[in-house]
Amino acid sequence: MIGELGDRIAALVQSNMLEIPDFPEPGVLFRDITELFANGPAFKELVELIGARYAGRIDAVAGLESRGFILGAPVAAELGLGMLTIRKAGKLPGHVIGVDYALEYGTARMEMHPESVHEGQRVLIIDDVLATGGTANAAVSLLRQCGASVEAVAVLLELDVLGGRSALSGITVESALHL
Repeated sequence: MIGELGDRIAALVQSNMLEIPDFPEPGVLFRDITELFANGPAFKELVELIGARYAGRIDAVAGLESRGFILGAPVAAELGLGMLTIRKAGKLPGHVIGVDYALEYGTARMEMHPESVHEGQRVLIIDDVLATGGTANAAVSLLRQCGASVEAVAVLLELDVLGGRSALSGITVESALHL
């Protein structure tokens, strides 16, 4: 089902996505968007469309490790904005702040450099997939700790059955495709 990011972005994602059965384990249908990144003209158009959608509404883009970096950096460059990196624990040098979040069997941690965020900055969080919402919710928490305003979470694919949107209550979530 087409999501909030619009028909053209949805078409770009759909036409450049591979479905791989039984990955990473039997019974799972993996949606791989790396073909979209490899298709230069389609990737360029995707970046331009996302940039146009958020132009004037944000002051920075926050990419979530790791495919959110691939999407976020060119969108930030398209808009002439800074790119904030939110990473898995232990990947950033120097002073970081972190948030732990629940996984099905344990916890994980996301971290960032708080000095890269400015009070009142309007931030777009961008990632490839929204599943349970744990990673995106941790990013929202980190950015708010730094005084930023999260304007939206934008993803290419939203796995509706996992309910990730409910973990982001009060946050605008925009997806290209709902699966």
